Amino acid sequence: MTDTLRAGPQTRITLHFAVRLMDGTEMDSTYGGEPAAFSWGDESLLPGFERAILGLKAGDKRSVFIDAASGFGEYNEQNRQHFKRSTFSADDVEVGTVMNFADAAGAELPGVIAELDDDWVTVDFNHPLAGRDLTFEVEIINVEHDAPEQAVRLN
Repeated sequence: MTDTLRAGPQTRITLHFAVRLMDGTEMDSTYGGEPAAFSWGDESLLPGFERAILGLKAGDKRSVFIDAASGFGEYNEQNRQHFKRSTFSADDVEVGTVMNFADAAGAELPGVIAELDDDWVTVDFNHPLAGRDLTFEVEIINVEHDAPEQAVRLN
């Protein structure tokens, strides 16, 4: 009898997935397109999504409830920042616009213009799905051993 390889550490998984809000609104999906592939633990999937597929094998399908804390985190009011309107050029300030900002370390950080008035622009740096409970639907296409990177030896 041969063991069927299951999703977990030291595996590479190919899958189709859909992420939906609790009302059924689809937020992201690979169904109807190319499947996604990732190596277990490479941080391609959030931990809550990775836990949901632990132990699944090729051909398995599952629909799992993911609470906000296990998905994109709780909504954090402190992730809303206020900037003087004068720091923006007039044309690029509109509610709903996604803009890139630099964090303290210089890394790029997307933010959404949430509110504006004559003096202030409020930018929301929360993930758009923060604070939202989700349904994660998944179909495992393939599970294979994840070969470690081959070391290149220079002589």
